[in-house]
Amino acid sequence: MSNLWEQFDNAVDVEGLQADIKEAAENGLTFKKVPHGQYEVKIEKMELVATKETNNPMVTIWFRIVDGEYERSMIFMNQVVNQGFQIHIVNEFLRSLGSGIEIEFKNYSQYGQLLMDVHEAIDEKFEYALKYDQNNKGFDTFEIVEVYELE
Repeated sequence: MSNLWEQFDNAVDVEGLQADIKEAAENGLTFKKVPHGQYEVKIEKMELVATKETNNPMVTIWFRIVDGEYERSMIFMNQVVNQGFQIHIVNEFLRSLGSGIEIEFKNYSQYGQLLMDVHEAIDEKFEYALKYDQNNKGFDTFEIVEVYELE
């Protein structure tokens, strides 16, 4: 069981979580919902998971806002990937991150590993200008409009 908790420790920004706990204790449990707009973000998590209710494959990406009024707030991208057009949406998004990794879907095992490889390639190396919006069907959209290489 301790290995599971070590995995959580490695997967989560523990220092950021500690800061969030401190802020919640000082300011109560009120959180501002992040409105659509453009934000400077870093990607904290990127993985292939199963949806809770239907057990469909889904890509989840966690963005942490690094500047401005919503600093330290999170934006979540969740895209089911059991149809070609859905995988295409994620592939195009992954290509926009500038990881240098070839983005291609072969099967779900490979795709899950690809997501981990892309995250490892960009983690602590890049931040992004993220355009967080909504399409005409009411679905959230996510577009990288600028890539910032960290020193």
